[in-house]
Amino acid sequence: MNFCGFVSLLTGLVLFINQPLFPQSRKESDTPVPSEQYRKLWNDPALQQSIEQNIEKYRKSNAVIILTDPRGNPVPEASITVEQVTHDFLFGSNLFVLGQLPTPEANQKYEAAFLKLFNFASVPFYWRGIEPEQGKLRYEEGTTPDIWRRPPPDRLVAWCLKNNITPKGHPLLWHEHNPEWLPRDAEELRRLYIKRFGEISERYGRTVPIWDCVNEPTICIKEYPLYSEDNAYVAWAFNTARKMFPPAASLLINETPHICYEYAGKDGKDTRYYKTVRRLIGQGVQMDGIGFQLHIMSDYGTTATLEGKMFAPGDIVKVHGLYEEFGLPQYVTEITVPTRGADTALARKTQAEVVRNFYRLWFSLPNMAGITWWNLGDGTAIEHEDLWNGGLLDVNLDPKPSFLVLDQLINHDWKTKVQGAADQNGRFEFRGFNGTYRAIVETGAVKKEFTFPVRPDAETHKLVIGE
Repeated sequence: MNFCGFVSLLTGLVLFINQPLFPQSRKESDTPVPSEQYRKLWNDPALQQSIEQNIEKYRKSNAVIILTDPRGNPVPEASITVEQVTHDFLFGSNLFVLGQLPTPEANQKYEAAFLKLFNFASVPFYWRGIEPEQGKLRYEEGTTPDIWRRPPPDRLVAWCLKNNITPKGHPLLWHEHNPEWLPRDAEELRRLYIKRFGEISERYGRTVPIWDCVNEPTICIKEYPLYSEDNAYVAWAFNTARKMFPPAASLLINETPHICYEYAGKDGKDTRYYKTVRRLIGQGVQMDGIGFQLHIMSDYGTTATLEGKMFAPGDIVKVHGLYEEFGLPQYVTEITVPTRGADTALARKTQAEVVRNFYRLWFSLPNMAGITWWNLGDGTAIEHEDLWNGGLLDVNLDPKPSFLVLDQLINHDWKTKVQGAADQNGRFEFRGFNGTYRAIVETGAVKKEFTFPVRPDAETHKLVIGE
């Protein structure tokens, strides 16, 4: 076994089995809780009304079903049950530890929890994990030893396709998590990126529809061989990947929380991320989406958030509203909300409250297309991230209140099921969340089932009843 791979996998399993402690011992009384100001901001009646109205406006569509017999005559007063099967909106998490947990039972619990909430999965394509030794690619299952949180993409993509999960590749290019053998010469590195993009597109371009093309460019380090003051490598990467990936592939830019959620200046247009996106679009770069991260992984960040001083609802709305002018889908690509304190009931309750607030607000924003939790279970994060117990599941893979909150939102509050009867003209109308639906129609002794979409551009659905 490759020694580095063995150590990496062993370290990850130890982290999973022995959940790390916080930097210092904490008691229930040490647990930060939402302040009065936090709740005043988030429970503001005007904000809540806006959230509800925008969810109704942007996440739902009108649908019309026309029932006819084979000769085209209307079928009146038929009984109809319509139930949403899938969401168009992408609710996701990273899938980095699929098949890597200590026991078959743990892996089964992980998969079941994932499938209960999510239809979207981030698949790791970090170069260091894909090609730790030059020329020895780790795409295929079983060809090399597992590396913790870096399983072969074939495993994850196959699992996604089997379970009707949309996979997203993360990332194609990043200045971090690269193999040690990469050259320091910029031209040679570009040549290797062209090879990497081509290999990945050839293997996954038809099965993975969404990619983080460039990750965290605004904080690119000067030691990175492609670094320049104007970050010209970002446009180069998008333009190069665009030529290699299928036209339908969506290529995103993705940025860190303190960059994408800063709001400097009167109108915010002097922020680094906004200027980067604007410059790229002005250069004719075809981006297909804008990614925003939100990780709370510090004592200061936890306290400031719960005091309403960081990631306040008004600031979140302003930031995402600023980028609406580009007309691109927006994604919240990585989220960590800690269970901060002694991992007590109070800490878990606080995490659930924050999670519910964030998700409801993001789901209401007009250009939002997807929201991705980062680490589903405690003990499955990397290195220091595990200190924050930022999973929706605890170390035993049992649901926390935050998981139950999302289950209520995604599978109940934001899913449509209606029953009724067609009118005398065989017409049945309803309004539902965008997605795929199943209709069961009964009239007399005839019972028939149909599947159809509900979305803004969906046409009237004509369903033929009878032989």
